[in-house]
Amino acid sequence: MTLRLLSYNIRYGGVGREERLAAVIREAAPDLVVLQEATKPAVVARLAQATGMTSWASRPGQSLGFMSRTDVAHHEWHLPTGATRAFLEIVLAGSEVRVFGLHLHAIHSNWTERRRVRELRALLESIKRHQSGLHALLGDFNTLAPGELLDIRLMPLRLRPLVWLSGGYIRWETIQIMLDAGYVDGYRIVNPARKGFTFPTWNPHLRLDYIFLPASFGDRLKGCQVRDERLSGGEASDHFPLLAELEIG
Repeated sequence: MTLRLLSYNIRYGGVGREERLAAVIREAAPDLVVLQEATKPAVVARLAQATGMTSWASRPGQSLGFMSRTDVAHHEWHLPTGATRAFLEIVLAGSEVRVFGLHLHAIHSNWTERRRVRELRALLESIKRHQSGLHALLGDFNTLAPGELLDIRLMPLRLRPLVWLSGGYIRWETIQIMLDAGYVDGYRIVNPARKGFTFPTWNPHLRLDYIFLPASFGDRLKGCQVRDERLSGGEASDHFPLLAELEIG
């Protein structure tokens, strides 16, 4: 069985863009969607209905939510010690597969990168009991992978001073922590030469959205692609969704 797993930051709760968001999701034909900035449960409910998803969950003011056409046995938001944002755990019915959705803090600077490092380490510590089983971590990590470059000239003017105050150089650590913890970067192992930019949709130049699997299950990933929402006839969000195909049994 192959699980089509979509990560999608719908921006500011998705209010007023439900039709465009639903069109993007329907075109990707996922089984399970992990949403970021899904702060409006009414919007998530409308998206679930419009995309044929039989179950969904969202909380007011909580970034993470999900929609699924596959039966879900359990879902829960967790706020680990040392973190200021909860992550979302989803367990599929009839399976031991676990999906962990996350949305790390934004803004590019050394200060905010250290904050993301603390958040991620807290999450990894809280899920270490699941290390031996098949699981995926995905979402908006708001950071760059080792070797990828931030072009300051493309940043909004209001954010450039944070990079200058960081000495003009940001030490990207968050993704390396995932790799050092024994995970593989799903998009990169499937697409070693492609840029994979997911943000912003009007001028893509950053890869902020990721899916990670334990290295021992890397061969279960059968595909991973950035879905260019512009092909669906309009700008639905500031992020492109990331679609992965995962063999789960």
